[in-house]
Amino acid sequence: MLADPGHRRTLRSRIAFGLLIYVLALTGALILHGFWVHEAVEATVWRSLLETELNFLERRRAIDPDFRWPVTETVQAWSYPIGSPPPRDLPASMVDLPVGVNDEVPTDDGESVVMVRIADAERIVLSLDITEMENAEWLRAAIVLASALASAIVLAMIVWWLAGRLLRPINGLAKDVDRLRPDAPGQRIELPEEASAEIVTIVNAFNRFLERHDGHVDREHHFIHSVSHELRTPIAVIAGAADVLNQRIGNDPRLRAPLERIRHTAANVEPLIGLLLVLAKEPERLKAAAEAFELGDLLPDLVDDHMHLTEGKSLQLQIGRVAPTRLLAPAAIVHVAIANLVRNAIENSDHGVVRIRVEPAGVVHVDDPGSGLSAEQIGRQYVERARRADGRGGAGLGLALIGRICDHLGWSLLFESPGAKGTHAVLDLRDSLVAIDVVAGFPAGER
Repeated sequence: MLADPGHRRTLRSRIAFGLLIYVLALTGALILHGFWVHEAVEATVWRSLLETELNFLERRRAIDPDFRWPVTETVQAWSYPIGSPPPRDLPASMVDLPVGVNDEVPTDDGESVVMVRIADAERIVLSLDITEMENAEWLRAAIVLASALASAIVLAMIVWWLAGRLLRPINGLAKDVDRLRPDAPGQRIELPEEASAEIVTIVNAFNRFLERHDGHVDREHHFIHSVSHELRTPIAVIAGAADVLNQRIGNDPRLRAPLERIRHTAANVEPLIGLLLVLAKEPERLKAAAEAFELGDLLPDLVDDHMHLTEGKSLQLQIGRVAPTRLLAPAAIVHVAIANLVRNAIENSDHGVVRIRVEPAGVVHVDDPGSGLSAEQIGRQYVERARRADGRGGAGLGLALIGRICDHLGWSLLFESPGAKGTHAVLDLRDSLVAIDVVAGFPAGER
């Protein structure tokens, strides 16, 4: 089954997106670290500045008892005895501050950094307005963040472009592999000029595989040609011997019927061998051998060919309802496909009725009264059926052959075990139907 790449992200986008996430995470970590360092340095600066200022003011007040705390646009100071009400002009946000430096204290006009000290039973409050500095700080932070995002986006675009250049040889390699044809020997993948060492390794591995594939195909073709000769020779001998006997035995019915059976079988096997060899070498040519015929005309001869397999068994072969079915397919291939199902049904049954029917048009049903296939056998695919070539239950090479035929002609094969006994085989040939009037059930032009 071929995977659909449409809903999957490309390696190029994965690289660009992954690097963008990495850059954003690294930028965020650097910004957080810078913010922490900035706050630590800022706290140290405020503490040093306010302690210096407050020490200076306390020395001035010790020299001059009438010294008044300064009040400016940026610096204000208050002092009042502990336990007494605070001054009226002391902002409410500074009344209950703890001793020490308090940063970013909100006021009516903005934000301040406030130092609180207890000295000589007095509470001293020193405030420095930092509104403008905080605004400037937020502006710088926004600029840094915007530049970091812009840098990350630009870097992602550069990586996207670079990834496209780096992955171009891989895309070209994929197209070259997709253009390979299984029926064309001597194919090789050309190495791109800009290929990296990894691409060279992949191309060499593909070319070595193609060399092994060519060798395998050559050996298979030689084997098939040899088999073709070995199969046709005995068939020709049988047919020739049958012709000689036909001229000598006269009209004795006891000999005439078996001889006609031999001649008929030999005549049918010859084209069947050709079609099976085509299936082995060039299965695409199967459709070229198609002919139009009525499926119902094929079934009586097929039943007669298999009656001898029921000898020694209380078993009957019956043809049930046959919906008018005109097919455009190789008749010999259709014959061998249904014959394999019938043979499988006979080998699985000892008594009862093996029933063949066609309903609806183009769908062949073969029911046997045997023990039935196991759930494991029913669930396996055609390739897996080939492994069961030991003949048990008839599920060997025959079913594997039908599976391969179905794959190339668009047919389907299904096995069901409806009860404790019996197997229901369904061969769907509707892809090979000639125009059928589904309502009436007759071939077009014959109603």
